Amino acid sequence: MATISIRDRDRTAGQRLTSGLAEHDRSDPRYQAFALLRLAFCVAPIVFGLDKFFNVLVDWTTYLAPWVNDLMPGSATQFMDVVGIIEIAAGVLVALKPRYGAYVVAAWLAGIILNLLTYSGYYDIALRDFGLLLGALTLARLASVYDPPLGGRGR
Repeated sequence: MATISIRDRDRTAGQRLTSGLAEHDRSDPRYQAFALLRLAFCVAPIVFGLDKFFNVLVDWTTYLAPWVNDLMPGSATQFMDVVGIIEIAAGVLVALKPRYGAYVVAAWLAGIILNLLTYSGYYDIALRDFGLLLGALTLARLASVYDPPLGGRGR
């Protein structure tokens, strides 16, 4: 029985591409990674966005750098309500179109990191969010293989 190299297996998988997109083979670890990241970056922003209204997990205003709050009209609580709406929308976008939603989440995380780096005492959370940003970018790259672009099929 001949052994199949990883390169041959990937070439065979590449031949199964339809319209430039990989099949949704649930046994393929690459698709499993895509599905897991998609679920995480769909659920987390929606949960955290909803919590901006209820503050069950944490009082989110404590993470808002004063300079950011000074730029925004209204109170920090009102600003966090807007943040919550944006996060919920980002999570829904990841659910519907991860090819684009993942980049929105990554950009949003970059903004959060900037906020945290300019507010002393939250560097550990900024580092954690940097890891999340890398995960969102990884989802975006995987989505380029598993999620068709708008208005067409293929890459």
